[in-house]
Amino acid sequence: MKKILITLCITITIVSCRKEKQNLTMLSDTDNIPQGIPIDFEPGLTPPNKLIHKGVFSPDLKEYYYTISDPNFDNFDVFVVKQQEGGWSKSEKAFFNSDYNEHGMSFSPDGKVLYFSSTRPVDVKEVLPTWHIWISEKVNGKWSDPTFVDIKNLREKLVSHPVMTNKGNLYFHVSNLDYSEMDIYYSKQEGKHFRDAEKVSFSNIEDQRKCTPYVSPNEDFLIYAAIGNQLDLYISLNDGKGNWGEPKKLNDRINDSGQGNPYVTPDNKYLFFTRGKYEDKNWKVKWVNIENELR
Repeated sequence: MKKILITLCITITIVSCRKEKQNLTMLSDTDNIPQGIPIDFEPGLTPPNKLIHKGVFSPDLKEYYYTISDPNFDNFDVFVVKQQEGGWSKSEKAFFNSDYNEHGMSFSPDGKVLYFSSTRPVDVKEVLPTWHIWISEKVNGKWSDPTFVDIKNLREKLVSHPVMTNKGNLYFHVSNLDYSEMDIYYSKQEGKHFRDAEKVSFSNIEDQRKCTPYVSPNEDFLIYAAIGNQLDLYISLNDGKGNWGEPKKLNDRINDSGQGNPYVTPDNKYLFFTRGKYEDKNWKVKWVNIENELR
């Protein structure tokens, strides 16, 4: 019986990996699967005279959400393509997109909650008008109207790019309204409420501005963009006791010319990120096998 269960688990894993690879190649419109060198991911998603930002898959890989902005960063919209028979659907605005700005979306590991940042107005007197976190929950197959995530000690801060983990920790970046003092924080969820946020502490690191975090569901690793002359991606591994190790800069094939908005597929195999210098206004989504960086 034990041998049968082991064989079954291996078979399920192989089938799951094949399905994930098939979904990714269908969307990217290529048979090429990257290894150590990043390659372009579906350039056709970016409209003319627009910039592409963060992109994420739903946990079942059947939907791909991504952000588009104008070159001056005045207007942000989230679009989605969905898997259908024979390929993927045409791009359309996401269900939570509004007349305000939306960006920095992610799913809970089980796919039942979608988190995103938005500039839509908040009906709380102490909350300043800027980017804040909102959530929508899937109930009986339908997404609820978005609700504001009130983290009380951040009501006067800019809060963006939320990522939820299996432990109920919500990670995001925080800054002043002028984007100064940007860093990564987290808040513990308790029922429908969230505790006051705390700054993430890393071992052996000097002052460094950080943004656009990605955290694995089990909090094994955290990838973020460090803000300097350009954005560079760093990774920190968790020691299993809740402590984040010294961040390591990802290799030069990834850190080439300004990159941010990291996202990793559910199998912890492929890193997606946005590459492009601020002044270029010609950004691309890249993807690469990241398994060696996690060892």
